[in-house]
Amino acid sequence: MNLNSVDVLLVEDNINDAELAIRELKKHNLSNNLYHVKDGEEAIDFIFAAGKFAETRSVNNPPKLVLLDIQMPKVNGIEALQKIKSDEGARLIPVVMLTSSKEDPDIKKCYALGANSYIVKPVNFEGFAEAIKNLGFYWLLLNQPPA
Repeated sequence: MNLNSVDVLLVEDNINDAELAIRELKKHNLSNNLYHVKDGEEAIDFIFAAGKFAETRSVNNPPKLVLLDIQMPKVNGIEALQKIKSDEGARLIPVVMLTSSKEDPDIKKCYALGANSYIVKPVNFEGFAEAIKNLGFYWLLLNQPPA
């Protein structure tokens, strides 16, 4: 996979949730160019072409969408969001918080930092699958990003 042509960057440490999200997006032909990382540190390195991505990525080719969990090891999703949205070159990347946290402080903090959307993961399989399908459809097909 060419890491400079990634449409969706999925940042999710729960392998079951990640596999389901990937399967649903691919099932509906919403992302042939999806890349999965397991924590916020990897997400930051991917977006800013640093660390293990320094030789294989360019900051000039950001993903079209970042799906970002909150509860992760190393760097959590809120910290990753803050880093992304505080950078002039990266702040236009749509970031959707896709998390199990319904906590009001988390929701407020994410929007204050510039999250484009905040979605609480449905508990059941069908609900989660439907949410992923709708997310991909909206952000990859309907939404008009800045040039």
